[in-house]
Amino acid sequence: MKKSKLSLKWLEIVQLVARTGSVQGAADEAGLSVSTASHHLRRLEDSLGVSLFDHTRRPMRVTPAGAVFLRYTDEALRILRKAEVEAQSGDLSETRNLSLALVEDFDSEIAPELARILAAGMPNCAFRHLTRPSHDILALLRNRDIDIGVATRPQFDQSDLTEYPLLRDPFVLAVPASLGIAPEDYIADKSGLPLLRYSQSQIMGIQIEQHLRRLRLSLPNRFEFESTQSIMNTVAEGDGWTITTPTNHMRARRFNRAISLIPFPGKGFARYLSVFTNDALADNLVVSVNSTLRRLVQSRAIDPMVERQPWLAEIFTLLPDRNKN
Repeated sequence: MKKSKLSLKWLEIVQLVARTGSVQGAADEAGLSVSTASHHLRRLEDSLGVSLFDHTRRPMRVTPAGAVFLRYTDEALRILRKAEVEAQSGDLSETRNLSLALVEDFDSEIAPELARILAAGMPNCAFRHLTRPSHDILALLRNRDIDIGVATRPQFDQSDLTEYPLLRDPFVLAVPASLGIAPEDYIADKSGLPLLRYSQSQIMGIQIEQHLRRLRLSLPNRFEFESTQSIMNTVAEGDGWTITTPTNHMRARRFNRAISLIPFPGKGFARYLSVFTNDALADNLVVSVNSTLRRLVQSRAIDPMVERQPWLAEIFTLLPDRNKN
């Protein structure tokens, strides 16, 4: 059998150059000097006898030959990384590092308990827990800055990530509890209160606006927030209303008595939260984290919310577990 003369470091550098568009960017991510990264790329191209990038363009463009080579390189490195993690994590107690990012809705009720359970089962592991918006979590996964992320499923297919469906989180109205206004009047802009929107930079904010357009509803756009806490505070003060979800309402627990949740009038809709990985994680580790999350979401989010709002029982639910037949 003919042995390959290609270096693993060469392959990693060419992948980084393709992603960042420059040798400088690849060097920064790899923790190398620019001259060392450039040397690795030049050695690889010399060994293959082809140019993988158009070095005259900024950012550097992948050549047709480079596109073919990268397709196989990406797959080969993915398999190697997964093999490395599998070998190190065959026994979960031997796991050394784990980085997770969760949406802010899980920050108070789910994340601390998840950390406690995982720490008990993986005593030798160093954990890094982040709280980010969904679009940031997906970007962190693609850049391999985290191992596991819990995020809202975006509109477009995430074929480069592995998805484990977690939660159906329906959209509802959150309105001042002291007012007896019909749900239809809020949607028809007859309540006298403004709609407090989620930021259009967030997946959830985009989903809400898309549904309003489908219903041909045009509501004045006066207030837009990135923070659920800010929105719920304003609703609790009686200065507006919003379209949100039970998990968002759950996180703003201190405002619960001043806010009423009511069904979205007419055709309902929901966001879907999933556990995402970048396929470089040991299967048994993903299964362990996913199953723990499912138990916590049921006991800390769904059950308490349904107890207070029984009408949510059929629509605020865990999604089928892909790990079960």
